[in-house]
Amino acid sequence: MNILIVEDDFTSRKVLLGYMARYGDCDVAIDGVEAVAAIELALDNSRPYDLVCLDIMMPNMDGQAALHEIRKLETKHGIQIGDGSKIIMTTALSDPKNILRAFDEQCEGYIVKPVTSEKIIKLLKDLNLLESHAA
Repeated sequence: MNILIVEDDFTSRKVLLGYMARYGDCDVAIDGVEAVAAIELALDNSRPYDLVCLDIMMPNMDGQAALHEIRKLETKHGIQIGDGSKIIMTTALSDPKNILRAFDEQCEGYIVKPVTSEKIIKLLKDLNLLESHAA
């Protein structure tokens, strides 16, 4: 699996990288601007990300704006809604406004920090990115 972790906080980034590295090749971006650039490069090289773990509260471009731009890039590359990267918001924001906005912008999952191995595994299985019997 090709994975992009988008997180500005060093500790959170290391934790996510530790969890996700066992499931595939991981790249890292520290804000939404880097994330959008990484997604565009991956699409241009025909190596799209299977999974994007995207924080919301980041400098330069927040995760909500990045999610919107990522979906626009996928559309530009002829990728239909639902056929692009699986995007999981990984954030401290648990309010209904942010959750609904993220799903309106076509994220597939939302994990409220602290991110745990159990939360990741459950969501990966729910998204069919990990076999049900795997851990």
